[in-house]
Amino acid sequence: MPELPDITVYQDALCARLVGRALNRVQVSSPFLLRSVDPSLDEITGKEIRSIGRIGKRLVFGFEDDLHLVLHLMVAGRLHWKKPDARVSRKLSLMVMSFSHGQLTLTESSKKKRASLHLVKGAQGLAVFERGGLEVLPAAPEAFLEVLQRENHTLKRSLTDPRLFSGIGNAYSDEILHRARLSPLKQTSKLNREESERLHEATVKTLRVWIARLREQVGDRFPEKVTAFHPEMAVHGRYGQPCPVCAAPVQRIVYAENETNYCPGCQTGGKILADRALSRLLKNDWPRSLDQLEDPGLARD
Repeated sequence: MPELPDITVYQDALCARLVGRALNRVQVSSPFLLRSVDPSLDEITGKEIRSIGRIGKRLVFGFEDDLHLVLHLMVAGRLHWKKPDARVSRKLSLMVMSFSHGQLTLTESSKKKRASLHLVKGAQGLAVFERGGLEVLPAAPEAFLEVLQRENHTLKRSLTDPRLFSGIGNAYSDEILHRARLSPLKQTSKLNREESERLHEATVKTLRVWIARLREQVGDRFPEKVTAFHPEMAVHGRYGQPCPVCAAPVQRIVYAENETNYCPGCQTGGKILADRALSRLLKNDWPRSLDQLEDPGLARD
């Protein structure tokens, strides 16, 4: 799912191409995409886009007359920019926004159609999508620490809770926790002051580094290859590969459709955290430390 760094790069590209431009036509081909009926999509035809904003992981297209098109890409939704005369597959494109100088299309590479589109009017309409999460980058460290201690959860859950922090998901939370050298399962109530400050610093630095890195990679092009997996990442999506800091093999915790990646050498003092699926299957054979992982015979002692 595109997160804050990815959405920011989308914002850059959309602002450069669409702000000040009038929408000629919008076509929605998927019955699952459009989740609102009033105002009608016809009301933005011919209207100028005034802004491209963000609410959490949602993109907000601000039109004339205080109309706002709110798009949530979810896991597999992606945007594409095409020339005005390019042929667009109506089967693959869930939405096509046509302008005099190009076409913005939306695809979703998943059988589960989760992307959503709403057209709302005014601040009251936008307020529905506000989850209350803190915008970390402009926030003071004290605000971050206050939100972190508001509820007692694991660090992984707290960072990815949109009611607590805005725009952070599965991928960048893994990278943040690795940079902070903290276990994803550590409880927020058990963080000391130094660990809390370290987490704040890691969160800000990770997000800023990745925004800058993605901007450099994309340049003036439209971001066509938005993904949650990057070879430069330290742990996310790198299960079994060596940690770039300590060379310990990256581990994972799998729960339902979610996966958390971490380095036992950097984050858990060498302890292998229980995986809900494999640890139950292997029971006593499940390694509980880096030593046992390197010598499986030790796991049964």
